[in-house]
Order: sequence, then structure tokens, then C-alpha cells
Amino acid sequence: MDNILIWIISFLAIAGVIIRPFKVTEAVYAVFGAALLLLFQLITFSDAFSGIAKGLDVYLFLTGMMLLAETAREEKLFDWLAAHATIRAKGSSGRLFLLIYLVGVVVTTFLSNDATAVVLTPAVAAAVKAAKVEKPLPYLLICAFIANAASFVLPISNPANLVIYGTNMPSLMHWLSLYLIPSICAITVTYFVLRFSQRECFKQKIITEINLPEISPGGKTALIGICVTATVLLAASAMNMELGLPTLITGIITSAVVLTRARKNPVNVIKGISWTVLPLVAGLFVVVEALNKTGMAQHLSALLNDAIAQSETAAVWLSGTVTAIACNLMNNLPAGLIAGSVLQNAHAPDLVKSAVLIGVDLGPNLSITGSLATILWLVALRREGQKVSAWTFLKLGSVIMTTALIAAILSLWI
Repeated sequence: MDNILIWIISFLAIAGVIIRPFKVTEAVYAVFGAALLLLFQLITFSDAFSGIAKGLDVYLFLTGMMLLAETAREEKLFDWLAAHATIRAKGSSGRLFLLIYLVGVVVTTFLSNDATAVVLTPAVAAAVKAAKVEKPLPYLLICAFIANAASFVLPISNPANLVIYGTNMPSLMHWLSLYLIPSICAITVTYFVLRFSQRECFKQKIITEINLPEISPGGKTALIGICVTATVLLAASAMNMELGLPTLITGIITSAVVLTRARKNPVNVIKGISWTVLPLVAGLFVVVEALNKTGMAQHLSALLNDAIAQSETAAVWLSGTVTAIACNLMNNLPAGLIAGSVLQNAHAPDLVKSAVLIGVDLGPNLSITGSLATILWLVALRREGQKVSAWTFLKLGSVIMTTALIAAILSLWI
């Protein structure tokens, strides 16, 4: 009976996060679900705290990245970058589309997919506004899709990568041997399918005669801070260090230096950060901890072992596809946690692990709440006064995600 209640509460909590009834922030449903699990004594306070503690590195990482992004936003760094991108497009909407996509690949690769949602989305919104684009959504969609498509180029490209491998993270060179080609396939296929689906936007004219704003000293410092953060994260990844604390430290230092030089009140930056993301993640970690008590991970591990014994090739396709779909049913963070436990219990071969990781990272391109990065993207969109329906995203994502997933998994045998 307890297991049934855990499943019901977990399902309702995750459904609330995905559907967001009454337009209430996603965090409310995740926290409420965790509270119900505690209230009905389906999980102890000790287990709940253990679940929350597992996300410590993710909380630190997100806090540092959001602090960095909000500081850069306050200093108009995004407006400056947007003006440069618009000028370099030379009046071509297609060239502007490509420039934004390439920047998204770089940001995701070296700063993580969450950074793309938090940092790049406001910059793109500023770019299309400066170019006086009538329909900005096609350009903003790039931020969501590339955030997931490029999120397994490096271990640091997605916090979910750390969750899946845990303490068994491959070395940087081994990682590249596993995922570089699949990443290139996913990025390339996503670009061409997305570009084809948004081809109508290339009929729009964009303004080229815009004033190039002068970057402020604070903006320069914020840009240097972002570059330093990328370097620190890459070094930390190469040394198999956790990424949360280095991100938080660089974010705090950058923000402190910028605010001190500009003599600005830090309250504005602190108020601008979407703090509700942290309880959302914490609530999801508690829900997963409760689900693990039902023996789900052990059962799934047994099923995976059986599939591998029958056919490793079939197991690769099945695990990648099922994981990709599961991410959209429960978000890729809890799905990644469960997948990590299953892989450790099953002692799966590298090809199966790779397929699962690709499913966790790329699968969320199917739906609007498939990953934390896409949820952060939604938050950024709301701040810019833009909206996209779940159905619109699903119709587009079903084509983009499916084709990219097939290409990425096929490339594992290259």
C-alpha cells in the first residue's frame, strides 16, 4: 500500500511540474509532493534530507550560474552582444539564425545547458528586439533545442551527466572518444531540422542600421567572469572535480567585482534571480528518493540485464529510447538519478551507458518540461514577455528529438 501511495503522489507531483495547473510556478508542485510524502510517513526525514543532499552540487552550480547571468544582464552585456550579432548578420535572417545557433553550441559545451537557458536566452531576446524581428520565437527556440542537443559534448555540458556517472566519470579524453561523434550528429541534425521547420522566419527582414552600444566596465568584467568560469569548469572536469563549488565561487567573485566597480546595490541582482528553481530541484530529489524505496531501480536493473543478455544492440536502442521518453514524463533530473542507479546495479556495457546518457540529455527536446534547462528557458521567456504552448513545442520536438536521437545512437557504432 505504501508503494502505491508513493507512486500516486510522485506521479501527481511530477504531473504538476509538467502541466503547471493554475499557472503556479513548477516548484510548488515538487515541494508539495515532497511534503505529502513526509506527511504520510512514506519517507523519513532522514531519507528526505539524504535525497536533498544528493543535489548539493547541482544547487551550487545553478546558483553560481544564475548569479553570473543576472549580473551580466544588469550590466547590459547581453544588449552589447546582441547588437554585435545583429550587425554581423548583415541583414540576413538566415545568417542571424546560424550565428545564434553556433553561439548556443559554444555556451552549452563550455558552460552547460542550464547556462544556455539562463545566459543566452536574454541575449537572443535582445538581439531580435534590436533587429526589430516581427516573430522572435523561432530564434528563441534555438536556445531550448541546442541546450539539450549539445549537452553531452563534455561532462560539464549538463549536470545530468554528473548524476548518471557519479563517481565513475570517464576521463576527459575517454569521454570525447565516446560522445564527440554522437554530439556532432545530434547538433547537426537538430540544426537542419529546426531550420527547415522555421523556414518561414527567413522571409522576415532584419534591421542592420542599429546603434552599437558601448560596453560598460561592469559588462567587460562580467564577460571576463563568464570566460574564466568556462575555463575553471573545463579544468575541474579534467581533474574529475565536482563543478558546483567552482561555479558558485566564480559567480560570487564576478558579481562582487562588477557591483563594487559600478557601486551598485546587490539587492537588484539577488531579486532578479529565479530562486524557485532550487526548491524545484530539491523537491524532485526527494520524490526520486521515495521512488527508490519501492525497489524500482532494482527491478529496472533486472529488466536491463535481461535485455542485454538477449541482444546488446537491441538493449542499446531500447535503453536510449525508453530513457528519452521517461525524461519527458518525469523531467531528466529525476530520470537521470534513476538511470544512474539502474546502470550501477546492472553493470551495463559502455554502449548501453552511452545510449542512456544520450537519452537523458537529448530526450528532453521532445517536451517543454523535459529538462531543467528547458524549464529555465521558459522562466527566461516569461521575463521577456514571450510565451510558447506545450503543444507547439511538442509538435516541433517530436520531429527534432526523434531524428537527432536516431542519428546520435546510430553513430555510437562508428
